[in-house]
This record gives sequence, C-alpha cells and structure tokens, in this order.
Amino acid sequence: MREEVELIESIVPDLIDVLRKRFIILRNIDWSEPVGRRVLAQTLGMSERVLRTETDYLRKQELIASTKSGMILTAKGKRTIQGLSKLMDSLLGLQQMEKELSRYLGIRNCLIVSGDSDRQPLIIEDMGKLVNDILGKELPKGKNVIAAMGGTTMAKVATCLTPEIAVDRDLTFVPARGGIGERLDIQANNVCGLMAEKTGGNHRTLYVPEQVSEDTYRPLLNEPVVQEVVNLIRQSNAAVHSIGEAISMAERRSMPKNVLAMLKERKAVSETFGYFFDDKGKVVYKIPRIGLQLEDLANMDCIIAVAGGSSKARAIAAYMKNAPEKTYLITDEGAAKMILKG
Repeated sequence: MREEVELIESIVPDLIDVLRKRFIILRNIDWSEPVGRRVLAQTLGMSERVLRTETDYLRKQELIASTKSGMILTAKGKRTIQGLSKLMDSLLGLQQMEKELSRYLGIRNCLIVSGDSDRQPLIIEDMGKLVNDILGKELPKGKNVIAAMGGTTMAKVATCLTPEIAVDRDLTFVPARGGIGERLDIQANNVCGLMAEKTGGNHRTLYVPEQVSEDTYRPLLNEPVVQEVVNLIRQSNAAVHSIGEAISMAERRSMPKNVLAMLKERKAVSETFGYFFDDKGKVVYKIPRIGLQLEDLANMDCIIAVAGGSSKARAIAAYMKNAPEKTYLITDEGAAKMILKG
C-alpha cells in the first residue's frame, strides 16, 4: 500500500493532501458532533476561513449537515469514514508509526488510532473496537479466563465488546484486582460484568478493597469465597488493562498523604496492577493487594494494554519497560508521537 501511495503522490501530490485534510475533518466531526466551526477549527489548528471552504464542499457532497447545535455527519458521511478507515491509516502514516513504536518500546504489537483522546474522548471507542478484534483473533478456542482492570478507559472498552468473540469459546471475566473504593461504575467488578453481558460470557466478582493492610490482607486470602476467585484470577490466560498516571491514580484512590509524598519524591510516573513505576520502569511502590500480580502476565496467551492521550505518554513508556514482549499496546496518535519524541 505504501508504494502505491508514493506513486500517487508523485503524480498528483495535492490529491493525497486534500484527501487527508478532508478525512481528518470528517473524522473529527464524527468524534465531536454536533460541533461548531470555531471549536472544530481550534481542535484542528486550522483557520476558520480554510475550514469553511472545506466544510462547504463536504456539505455539497452530502457528507455533513448543519444543525442548530453544529455540524454532524450524514449517513453517507458515516459510510465514507468506515469505508476509508484502513486506507487512511496508511495515508496518515499510522502503520509506519506502529512499527516504529513497537521497536522503540520493545514489544511485538502496537496499534494506533488517529487523533488524541485527551482532546477527543470518543477515540477510546475506536480503541475498544480494536480490543474486541484482538480478543477475537488471539484467544484460543474453548475455555478462557480474562482478567480485566477497572477505570474509565476500561469501562468504555467494555461497551465495545461483541458476542462474536465468544463463538466457540467459553468466556469468564474476572477482576484483575479488588476495587471497592472507586466510583461504582468503573470498578473492576462492574467492568467484568459489562464485558460478560456484551459477549454473552460469565463473570465472577471479588468484593474486597484494593488497598488493605498486611493484617487484613492475609486473613482475607483464607476466606473460601475470596480464595476461589483469587485462584481463578491466577488461572487467567488473558488480561485487558489500562495504564494510569501515577499521581493522578494515587489521588483518585485517596491514598494517604505520606504515600503520595513518597511517590512524588521517588518520581513515580506510571501505575498499573497496583505497581508504581518511575521513568526508567523501576517499581518504586506496590500496593499490598489481592488479585493479579505483574509476574502472572508471563504465561498468558493474550495481553492487551489500552491507554491513549498525549498526557499519558510518559506513563505508557515507563510501564512498557516491564511489559511482556507479546503485549498488544492500543494507543492513539497523541500518545505515540510524544513517546517517539523521547
């Protein structure tokens, strides 16, 4: 595909540039609709005059429509976006960026969606669809136990799963860790329940706090109902997880002030599975917890990390120094570009 694109550019260079520009405009309207011209121009870093010329053309082609609330895609516009997505990934250079990012991070697979989820939150749905595709491709037939984390990204990913990945498979979703204390709708238990609902699979719950003292932690492991679920978690052959910014995650969990100060002193930048990492990927703190441990990932069939937005670039790069080579990283352009800048 890349060779054909280069040949087209050598004959009609303006054609590719115009196609890129108009596709990006359509894609951003799709993400933000209804959206006004001024807001869209600011998002794209484009003057309102130039944007007006392009949107007037797209309106004449019946790809977009204007409403009182702003511009929206028509049914024809949505079909156009879907039909051109694979071609535009190549034209936008995402395939080459995926290879560069894989080499840079030392993992086998990186998948990048266009845009920056810091500014366009709906991009997370595109990442969720990729999670669904990978699970459908990588999970073995038969019984599968999938450990999933909680959080806002994972809650959105859960809505994107479909029954197709359960064909010829027996799926059980289990929480990667205890999550009582977080907002109810983003707890790992709820995320697993939604994943099971969307796929027609099963799920198990782990009703224990993520942060517990050692004195509390050990007796809980002896509880039969907890022990049963923890053993099932340890049997997981797949994991789907997000990657968070260390300080933001610590504050969201209302961790003690002395721990928060220690994380800042040790320059923690990344968190996943209750482990906090500095820029070099060194573990600087670990929450005593019940659930999946970092070392449990080594023997899994499928590991998917989902995180995007330029603000998460450092967190992603730091954690990936510990990720198994077979990990799939699903991210966006915003994060990918920042990571590759070093």
